[in-house]
Amino acid sequence: MTEILPSTYSKQRIRYAVMALFIAQGLCFASWASRLPDIKKDFNVESYLHYGLLMFLIPIGKFIAIPLVGFLLPRIGSKKTVFISIVGYTLSLFIVSLVPGVTGLGITMFLFGVFWNMTDISLNTQAIEVERIYGRPIIATFHASWSLAACIGALIGYGMINLGIGTFYHFMGMTVLALIMILINYKYLQEQSSTSAEDVKEEVVEQPKAKKLRMPETLLIQLGLVWLLALIVENTMFEWSDVYFQSVIKAPESLQVGFLVFMIMMFSGRMLTNYAYRIWQKNTVLQIAGALILIGFITSSLFIHYSDTLIIKVIINSIGFMLIGLGISCVVPTLYSIVGDKAKTPVGTALTIMSSISFVGPLVAPLLVGAISDQYGLEWAYLTVGLLGALIIAIAAFGKTLRR
Repeated sequence: MTEILPSTYSKQRIRYAVMALFIAQGLCFASWASRLPDIKKDFNVESYLHYGLLMFLIPIGKFIAIPLVGFLLPRIGSKKTVFISIVGYTLSLFIVSLVPGVTGLGITMFLFGVFWNMTDISLNTQAIEVERIYGRPIIATFHASWSLAACIGALIGYGMINLGIGTFYHFMGMTVLALIMILINYKYLQEQSSTSAEDVKEEVVEQPKAKKLRMPETLLIQLGLVWLLALIVENTMFEWSDVYFQSVIKAPESLQVGFLVFMIMMFSGRMLTNYAYRIWQKNTVLQIAGALILIGFITSSLFIHYSDTLIIKVIINSIGFMLIGLGISCVVPTLYSIVGDKAKTPVGTALTIMSSISFVGPLVAPLLVGAISDQYGLEWAYLTVGLLGALIIAIAAFGKTLRR
């Protein structure tokens, strides 16, 4: 197990440093997501199914990242793991604008997924430890800062599209900005003692059977399942929002605001998450989130043909996307916070276990949405994903360890 070493910096400066890296990641992510319709067009990816297969390479990379980050965290600590991960993530964004063909794009999407999940696990490990230092729930503020950055990144992307600025200059600018933020704030992250190879070997020799037979906590399994469902929802919205407005609503570029309004409400929801904890228990917050997700997808998918007027379609679907954004906003922060409150397993190990369960979500999302869309239309794929909100409600309502 890693152990946090005493820091010479104030807890406020450590918190701001971790928050800055969440912001850097959010800017890079939104830059990528906001230009997906352009990437789809530039690489002549016409079929929904082919687009889904291309997006499928990202969760494959995320899966590869799980054992990799599980190997690095106890040996070099989360500080160095964060640096390796987020720098790789940032550079992968820029490489997307440089690759010459679909094969190169696929390889880059794979690497993007690897560094994405490595960053998520290692950076949230830092965030949970900061929350422990403060002794009160603050992890939602880190996710809120990510969402704010993603909103700003989505606005920048929206502006770049309407100004006719290509992905090369857009991604280059975001990469440079993110790297500057990383270099300024890296030294303020918390250092962790690393486990030597001899210690690891000795531990395995002493208790080989316990390592093999030990089952994860029931709590982590339940949280991992909720995370799995949430990731299907998130990936659907991240990867298909603007494509939905482009292909289903037939909105011009100036009205392709699906991803933007989703991210705005995701940020707003995360700003309200800590307040929600004062009113409801955390399992109740998850139930409310599932209900909003369900209603939002139903609104967008079933009312698409309510009117033939373009502006009415944009408004209806924007409302649906806003409800989904508000619902999904609090799920991941709540899961992390529950881990910090209730899990008996060390944080880094707990997050790795949950990630091992939830990685199926991103694998399912692009293939599910792509296949259903190819056969029946993207609106029916959205309705199918919306039903997962009901499953989130059920797990949060009936999971005994969540209700304790």
